Amino acid sequence: MSVCVCHQIPFHDVDSLEIVWHGHYYKYFELARTALYRSYGLDVNETRSMGYIFPVIESHCRYAQPLHYGQKIDISASLLAHEVYLHIEYNILHERTNKSLARGFTKQAVCLAEDGQLLMQVPENLNRILDIQKDVKP
Repeated sequence: MSVCVCHQIPFHDVDSLEIVWHGHYYKYFELARTALYRSYGLDVNETRSMGYIFPVIESHCRYAQPLHYGQKIDISASLLAHEVYLHIEYNILHERTNKSLARGFTKQAVCLAEDGQLLMQVPENLNRILDIQKDVKP
């Protein structure tokens, strides 16, 4: 399953040359990741009520072109794997040209919210939710 969110680069995300600081790309990934989880019915409140948290254990971003103030972008997020950890891939595209401006991924472990204990695989109840949604066609 994939989702796509639209975003316009705000002034507070750019430097004096009106170029986005590299760390903000992860914030844009987070916008898409939040929409992806919500599409599964797994927003933060739902996962916490199930007793889980998803800390990021690995991340990567490949910068192809700089982002600029006022630029409109589309950010996609796709769940690639969810057996051992949650692996999500991102693509930031220029809204008009669809040219890829940056690509990346995050991997998130599943931990117990109460004590932070790392689980060695995604629990079956979460896998069922992710598998059911994967089979639903838009």
